[in-house]
Amino acid sequence: MNIILRYTSYLFAACWLIAACSPLLAKNISPREIPMSCYCKPCGSDCDLERHEKPGNCQDCGMPLIEGTPALSDSLMRTEKQAKKRNVAIFIHNGVEILDFAGPSEVFASTDGFNVYTVSLSEEPIISQGFIKVTPNYSLTDCPKPDIVVLPGGDTGPFIENKQLIDWIKNASTHAEVMLSVCTGAGLLAKAGLLDGKQATTFHSYIKKLQRATPKAKILSDTRFVDNGQIVTTAGVSAGIDGALHVVARLKGQAMATQTARYMEYDKWKPDEGLIVKPSEKGAAENK
Repeated sequence: MNIILRYTSYLFAACWLIAACSPLLAKNISPREIPMSCYCKPCGSDCDLERHEKPGNCQDCGMPLIEGTPALSDSLMRTEKQAKKRNVAIFIHNGVEILDFAGPSEVFASTDGFNVYTVSLSEEPIISQGFIKVTPNYSLTDCPKPDIVVLPGGDTGPFIENKQLIDWIKNASTHAEVMLSVCTGAGLLAKAGLLDGKQATTFHSYIKKLQRATPKAKILSDTRFVDNGQIVTTAGVSAGIDGALHVVARLKGQAMATQTARYMEYDKWKPDEGLIVKPSEKGAAENK
């Protein structure tokens, strides 16, 4: 009998709740009554899908704010964070060596977890090695915040004295995980003061010149790449592929890097061909 009375009371309570809530459930809600907010359009930066109270542009990245429901914004933000990719900014300029930027571009674009884009002084097309026209995705002033910066070589001479570029490199180095130079692109790192006290490498015919320009660094010959932690430099042209694969191995694991090398049919890759500078050795270059 007690069990029957207990279930009867539960049933009565359920019916009462349904009766009490039915007017609310039946009420039609106008789309205008749904609360709205503004959120940052995904650009690969930390502010992706961040909620804002008013329309306009994101103060962090400058992207336009999109109107949507808070529930949608929160859901998208959770999904975006789960699928977060590292931004890889490939700097290109007139006279850039083709393989210097194309090699690392292929490595990162062929590997899961990287958002690769080109950036230049402006969004005007550049000419690589006199015959390939490339239109950059972004200029220095509007590109997403990079996690990895790639500085290819080639005709870098005219750009080493470009203050806007050097300031951008210095600023990027304050938050980027990796600053990777290829060939004579090491000259840009040197100008930004990022090679001081470090060991580095570059294109074989640029070693002596870079050493004179960077007396506080030790520039190595016959070295495929040099990894100082954040700063990674490579020898010329095809060595950029090795340096990029090394970065992938460091960030995503050796198996992932090997998979990318196999996809590229780059069977000449020798992971141990470069120099990984130990913490105890990082100050040695400045003392020599």
